[in-house]
Amino acid sequence: MGRFFIPRHWRLPTVMWGLLLFELPFTVANLTLFGIAQPNLYRTILWKQGGDLGFNSDPSTILYAAANYRPVETPMVWSQFKTDYNVVIGVFCMFLWLVKTTMYSLHWFFPIIALPVHIAELVLWSFSVYTQTAPDTIDPKRQNHGAPWYITKNCNIVADDKIRGYCSQAKSSFAVTIVMLVIFVVATLLTIYSLYPTAAARTRHEAKVAERKAEKEKWDALMSPTYGKEMSAEEQWQHMWELQQLPRTPGTAGGMKSPTTPRTMAWRALDGEAAEKGFSGAGKSVPPGWIPAPSSYYEQEIQRVPNIPQQYSVPQQYTAPEQYPVPAPALAEHDGIDEIGRTGKGNAY
Repeated sequence: MGRFFIPRHWRLPTVMWGLLLFELPFTVANLTLFGIAQPNLYRTILWKQGGDLGFNSDPSTILYAAANYRPVETPMVWSQFKTDYNVVIGVFCMFLWLVKTTMYSLHWFFPIIALPVHIAELVLWSFSVYTQTAPDTIDPKRQNHGAPWYITKNCNIVADDKIRGYCSQAKSSFAVTIVMLVIFVVATLLTIYSLYPTAAARTRHEAKVAERKAEKEKWDALMSPTYGKEMSAEEQWQHMWELQQLPRTPGTAGGMKSPTTPRTMAWRALDGEAAEKGFSGAGKSVPPGWIPAPSSYYEQEIQRVPNIPQQYSVPQQYTAPEQYPVPAPALAEHDGIDEIGRTGKGNAY
């Protein structure tokens, strides 16, 4: 399977671009010519003119056959189906051209995708050529087994200028059809040619297959339950080194429970992590150079301006002075009612 693969690149991309650009004007010309001819601008006129010249049957042949109870079908070359068919495939191929050009410019129009598309268009235009060159044998005296007279003969054999113009228009429509057929023949051959890989493409494909196989074997070995038991110390060390070279998932340096965020990084840069862990508590070891987080506005000002004198340090919180017992003053004794309304001797100020 490693030697068989389907190439995704065109072997002649410039030629493919040229075919796409060359296809557009002739697709538009086909739509214009057959659109003008629809539904029956000159088909019956050319049919009758050819009958008068003896090149093919006449439209009256259908009437005579029906009158003699020998109905015949209208030859395809003179039928409405021919005109309608060419208009339909013109619209369809225009749509396919838009899709192909878009996909090719986006590098998604691979040869394997282009092959059925080009084959289908080749069949459509081949049948278009057949409809315009179908035989006319309904009149035994004027049978035509090839292309109609306006294709094989010069239009100058007609004296009427209007019919001569119709003849030229029908001849141009057939010429555009032949060009479209040639375009898709070349496109189909180019597609088949691109599907055959070159030696360089085979080498690149084999190298890619070998790389994928080696990677798959490596991961299969890593997922094996016996992995590591059969490895030597040097192989285990090499494996651990390779694992360390793998890029870590961003934002999970401390595990999924503590993802690294810009706020966390700023907090750690301001030594907030040390304060959060409680290094300033009793019995905790303080890291060298660590400054406790400021607890008040004054301490923040001191840390912001390190040259502030020590006497202007943080003022101490005011506390009431300690109360010392003071002896009561001596009072003169007097008789009367004391402050609580009792009679007897008491002390007066």
